[in-house]
Amino acid sequence: MLLFLPGPQKEIENAIDYYLLYSTDAPANFIGALKSAYDSLQDTPAQNRIHYNGIRALKLKKFPYLLYYIINESKQTVRVLSCFHSKRNPLKRPG
Repeated sequence: MLLFLPGPQKEIENAIDYYLLYSTDAPANFIGALKSAYDSLQDTPAQNRIHYNGIRALKLKKFPYLLYYIINESKQTVRVLSCFHSKRNPLKRPG
């Protein structure tokens, strides 16, 4: 099961709003990349290596975003911590 904190949801909304300003196709493509990433997280969340403090990252296809997440194996959940733009200051990433 995927769990989202309010922060990642707001980051996703901001990305969609940004893409709406410049393209008619990019928002739908971004949402499609997110859905693909969500499917991957639900099917095989442990496929991505741990970056630090138990936090893993999955890069979205064709977009400069990473989904940072942690796995709780006992509860069988994946908690998405951030949808982080890869050009942002790395000191601001979650964890």
